[in-house]
Amino acid sequence: MLSSEAVQVVLCGLWLKALAGRPETLAPDPDMAKMLADKIGRLWRHGALADVLAPSYAGDELFRSWWRRWEVYSATPAAAAGLLRWAATFDPAPILPAIQAPTLVLERAVTYHDQESRRLAAAQIPNARFVLLPGADALPYLGDADAALDEVEEFLTGARGTAGSDRSLATVLFTDIVGSTDRAGRLGDRRWRYLLQDHHAHVRRLLERFRGVEVDTAGDGFFATFDGPARAIRCACAIRDALAGLGIEIRAGLHTGEVERQGRAVTGLAVHVGARVAALARASEVLVTSTVQMLVLGSGIGFADRGNHVLKGVPDRWHLFAVEHT
Repeated sequence: MLSSEAVQVVLCGLWLKALAGRPETLAPDPDMAKMLADKIGRLWRHGALADVLAPSYAGDELFRSWWRRWEVYSATPAAAAGLLRWAATFDPAPILPAIQAPTLVLERAVTYHDQESRRLAAAQIPNARFVLLPGADALPYLGDADAALDEVEEFLTGARGTAGSDRSLATVLFTDIVGSTDRAGRLGDRRWRYLLQDHHAHVRRLLERFRGVEVDTAGDGFFATFDGPARAIRCACAIRDALAGLGIEIRAGLHTGEVERQGRAVTGLAVHVGARVAALARASEVLVTSTVQMLVLGSGIGFADRGNHVLKGVPDRWHLFAVEHT
């Protein structure tokens, strides 16, 4: 018997076939196992498995590049395919009822797994709690990883994190593609989707280079934060110039102020100001508030005065400047 008062078990990814009544085996579905093993044997080191395990990131070139490196460094194609074929023969049915330690079974609602089979498998562990998390990615550290961590924290400690919001000074950057609706109509859904994938990959590469933190992306726009306004400006200009090479024209807006962070969310008046400034920017323009302009005095960044403006839903008038050179 596997039991201990000090032991707690967290399981993730019980890869099982569909169950009908009381199963004779809980081994993975042989057809699915064969499909994955064949794919691994042929395409290992090319990142193709990411399409299956992390479909939400399949168009993210930074992620695919990392994934390819992981495949190269972890195993040969033959070893990876062999490991999967071996795992497909393993039947945990005799073991699950013997686990006496408190157990948390976490699963993602991925389409190629039968959810009810995993729920029934978890029920064979005498002291188990089954949690099905939303998301298309099987890997728990992708997508909404915080949801998985919250469940694990509560299981291990008896309570979820109660830390309140954190207020700090940050430079917020908003970007969006100029004329995106018209362009999407001209290109059609498929070509527009490919263009957006290239757009997202370039923006994320430059955010990483300038140490920006992606907060959110909605369609063709990005919201990111920086701990320094000069780097935020240079990142915005680099994004604009890089995307121009793809035939994509963007506008960008920046503001520096106090923001409130709670989990992955970033809120506060500074966020609203940054978004409104971006909405006023012209095509290919990086527009900043006077706050940002004053904070980078002496940095060599040049500006053109764009005058005072009313920002919708934000008090007072705001003096804005366009970045001329960095």
